Amino acid sequence: MIENGGIIHLQSKTTKKIQIQSNEEKNMLLERRLEEILKLVDQNGSVTVQELTEHLQASESTIRRDLYLLDEEGKLNRVHGGATAVNTLYASGRDVEVGYRRNLNREEKEEIGKYAAALVKPGDLVYLDAGTTIDCVIDFLTQRDAVYVTNAIGHAKRLAEGGFEAHILGGQFKLSTEAIVGIETVAELEKFNFSIGFIGTNGISRTAGFSTPDIAEAMVKGKAVTQCRRPYILADTSKFNQISPITFAGIEDAELVTTEVKHESFRDLANIITVKGRRTK
Repeated sequence: MIENGGIIHLQSKTTKKIQIQSNEEKNMLLERRLEEILKLVDQNGSVTVQELTEHLQASESTIRRDLYLLDEEGKLNRVHGGATAVNTLYASGRDVEVGYRRNLNREEKEEIGKYAAALVKPGDLVYLDAGTTIDCVIDFLTQRDAVYVTNAIGHAKRLAEGGFEAHILGGQFKLSTEAIVGIETVAELEKFNFSIGFIGTNGISRTAGFSTPDIAEAMVKGKAVTQCRRPYILADTSKFNQISPITFAGIEDAELVTTEVKHESFRDLANIITVKGRRTK
């Protein structure tokens, strides 16, 4: 009985030792996984749960728990579908006045505008969103055998002065962005089947997509994307890894025209067109 008891006691010690080793291994694996997640987020600015499950060969539930832990420790920002770096800018819920934004990143906006204007072909029905980047498109438009529809009074005026056929949507006038917005504007957009459209954005995020501060303006932008056969989001590089309060389209719901891609996390996206140094006809 003593021998049997001794054996039982020995087995109990061995089992306990194995359990301790197993827990240590699990903790080591967890630490390595968390380190790798932080490394990826810091390098790319943002990362999705799907990307992490594939990269780390871990289950979705495991990755979500890891992101929760890192978010609680303040090492990243947990968002829907993934995470962003702590230095990712979450824009305020207010728009910056057009007068101030007009000259920000002007050279980039002009490169983008020149490329976008060359995409308009004879017979196109074109949507032009409000915004300073879209305003630069008008600077380079030459195609008069096309019809232009906009929700910006300033755009409509410039188009008409340039000899283009311009139509303006109805709705509520928003002074800060000089845009026509609201339910009436969305209803009017539903009547059009645009062949091509150019839409602005305040934020570009791998996880949060394209976003803007105001829900009324987001409704218009989102509807414009769906009503265009070829929707293009136009944005300079300052908009990357920024998240505004309202998402109006997913990151792959439209072609994105920008000057260059500086963040690694966006470089695998096939819908990004970079125009820096590109010659246009």
